[in-house]
Amino acid sequence: MPSASTPEHMSPGLVKVAERAKAEPTARFHSLAHLIDEGALRRAYDRIRKDAAVGVDGITKEDYGQDVEVKLHDLHQRLVTKRYRHQPIRRVHIPKGRDQTRPIGISCVEDKIVQDALREVLDAVYEQDFLECSYGFRRKRRAHDALTVLDRAAIRGEANWVIEADIVSFFDSIDRAELVKMLELRVPDGSLHRLIGKCLHVGVLDGDSFTTPDVGTAQGSVLSPLLGNVYLHYALDLWLEHEVKPRLRGKATLVRYADDFVIGFQLRDDAERVMMVLPKRMQRFGLTLHPDKTRIFDFRRPPRGQDGGKGPSTFDFLGFTLFWRRSRNGVWSVGCKTRRARLARAIMAAYDWCRSHRHEPIKEQHVALKRRIQGHMNYFGIRGNMRSLDRLVYHVKRAWLKWLNRRSQHGGMGWDRFQDLLLDYPLPRPRVMVASNWVAWSP
Repeated sequence: MPSASTPEHMSPGLVKVAERAKAEPTARFHSLAHLIDEGALRRAYDRIRKDAAVGVDGITKEDYGQDVEVKLHDLHQRLVTKRYRHQPIRRVHIPKGRDQTRPIGISCVEDKIVQDALREVLDAVYEQDFLECSYGFRRKRRAHDALTVLDRAAIRGEANWVIEADIVSFFDSIDRAELVKMLELRVPDGSLHRLIGKCLHVGVLDGDSFTTPDVGTAQGSVLSPLLGNVYLHYALDLWLEHEVKPRLRGKATLVRYADDFVIGFQLRDDAERVMMVLPKRMQRFGLTLHPDKTRIFDFRRPPRGQDGGKGPSTFDFLGFTLFWRRSRNGVWSVGCKTRRARLARAIMAAYDWCRSHRHEPIKEQHVALKRRIQGHMNYFGIRGNMRSLDRLVYHVKRAWLKWLNRRSQHGGMGWDRFQDLLLDYPLPRPRVMVASNWVAWSP
């Protein structure tokens, strides 16, 4: 039977690997490639979303699903006989902010299957190794859990001074040679390393441009989040836990979600010392901290008698802005709201959607807008953030009304008529969706 730390869907072989990895933190796994069998490939295929973007070959999951058992058998035979070849990655650029985009790599369906089966094997080992400070792309760990830890550290006075760090193009900067060294510490399986190499050393098709980068791992690939976690586990997490913390006079709290991280310190001089050596530590592994987005600041709880309803410092993390605020009964607690840029992006996306879909039937528009608002609320719907959610719903209503009016040739419907329409097609009302007690937590 799987232990509480291993998911029930894992194969018996992976369960044994996970249990040994947990029981023997220094054990090395020389033979894991055989666990990528047809069953593992089938599980990986089933995990692909039906609407997943297609790679350079244009084949969808539905297309690949025709005679899927035959195709998976053939894929397994090519893996066993080392005839498998990873196809080039298709790169697309998605909006990230004002005049900014984020490059995303999209692999073909077959390559997604191989990557995810490989990820499943590696995850059985490394999920037992990763520290509590790591939250991104791990089972039963959410961004809200990371925020909870930050809140509790601030309340206890263990995040009086905070280092907010930003790694420039993290996934594109990973040193593959260093990554291989890290993997060999725990998984020196030559067959598995050859397969990882095939997933890393692939060409990238960006429009008409074809490149073969010799550093990094494609952001957006199924395997990249796990490899990124392994990289920062050795480059940052273990270093801070075993080398830095024992030399500090006060307490320190690292909270990392993939490549986004902050470090809270009880004492200012500890924070300043770490701030001096952190860029050098990152450079050792080919990583660069953004000079304008990496800073140290005072995040101490304001004194009881301070005027005003907010503390002096704020910082952004995981789409939220965190700040000190005074409750109605005069108690200072850590509050949060949707980050301004993130909220503006959501409003603009809804505006653009209403414009481009204004000629669709009202019922279909209603369903789509409800889904967009609910999806936003599922993440940002935490206590204390109702004002930001109200703003989103308000602006979605305005955008919907504006573009419904634009398709009419009879003067539009007006606000009163639009209110009647909302009675038949109501939009979600802002409410708390995340079961979290992180806001206004007290020890």
